[in-house]
This record gives sequence, structure tokens and C-alpha cells, in this order.
Amino acid sequence: MNFFLTGTDTGVGKTYTAVQLLRAGRASGLRCAGMKPICCGNRNDAQRLLAASSEGLTIDEINPVWLKTPAAPFSASLIEQVVIDEQRLIDAFHKLEKSFDFVVVEGAGGWLVPIRRDFFVSDLAVQMKLPVMVVTQNRLGCLNHTSLTVRSIVEHGLICTGVVLNKTPGLADIASNTNAEILKQILDIPILPMLAEEVTELNADWQAAVGFFGRVAVP
Repeated sequence: MNFFLTGTDTGVGKTYTAVQLLRAGRASGLRCAGMKPICCGNRNDAQRLLAASSEGLTIDEINPVWLKTPAAPFSASLIEQVVIDEQRLIDAFHKLEKSFDFVVVEGAGGWLVPIRRDFFVSDLAVQMKLPVMVVTQNRLGCLNHTSLTVRSIVEHGLICTGVVLNKTPGLADIASNTNAEILKQILDIPILPMLAEEVTELNADWQAAVGFFGRVAVP
């Protein structure tokens, strides 16, 4: 199963999660590709996805639109006087979809980040017709941001396959100790633990959330 990876905010660990999933997929014998449709500022996220993907890809296939301004895509496009064509992004995804067993598409920032005045990251996921996985940071505010994001995904007519609760280094307070249990009670979707570095095998909850990469790996 291919899917769209979104976040409750920027800097919550979307790329980290995508990289670990790609590594696990490759370890299971699948040809895997990460995709970052739009990069703003540097291209570090796309470079990390390229390194974790199967061989035979270029950075431009992973990241078809690169804006040099470190801001939201709409802001960056206005500053650089370019118009982002969503069809270019859709076509790039379909090319990967046809060539690889498992594709992870990582959005820019959060779910409702604007790409154009009338087109948002959420609209890109809708046009790609992908199930969505939400990445959030386990800290104060997580419950509100995660609930809003999941509700919006459902309102857009898409399936939310789960919430990834990434750890905040060095943080151990009441919120971070209780967020997982509260999310399980208020959301009717899997709450998934942060993936370990260099993961090669997913636990049962993760396997269910990603459809065990759509199939059993062939030796």
C-alpha cells in the first residue's frame, strides 16, 4: 500500500519516519521509493529519501519541485514568481507508482499548508487518492493538533491509517506520559510508536497500518 505522510506541524519527524519505513520495506524485499513533491529551502529531506529508496532514482524524480526560499510553498512561489503546477506532481507520483512496490509521499509541513491560494497539501493527497498517515510529536498540544488533522483528513474523504507518535528527546512530563493513551481513547485509528533507527522489521501494529507493504515479500 502506498500512502501519504503528513504532519501536525513542521519538524515533527515526517522524513525520519519515511526513511525508516523505506528501509524496512527494502529489507522485506520490495522496491521502495520515497517522494517529496515540494521542497522549500534546502533539499535535505529529499536527499534523505533518495538515500533510503531503492536504486535507479534521481533527486528530481524524488523531488520534482524545489523552491529555494525556506517558507511555505505558496509563500516561496510568490517570492520566486513561479506557479506550482499540481499536475506535474501527480504525474511524478504516478511514474513512481508504476515502477515501485511501495511509495511513501511526504507532504510539506502540515496538512493544510498552502501550495497555491486555492490548493493545499490536503488537496494534493486527495488528487493522489492515497490513504494518509499522520506524524505528530509527543508533547503538550499534541492532542489538539492531532485531532484536528485526523478530522480534516476524514472530511476530505480519505482514510487515515494511523498516527505516529514520535518522541521528543529529553521530554518526560504529564502530557508526554499520557498522550498515547488519550489518543487511543479519542481516535478510532491505530496510535503507532516511533520507529527505531535502522528498523528492518515492523511490529504487528505497524504491519497492519501499512498493509504489510501491500503484499508479502517475494524471496
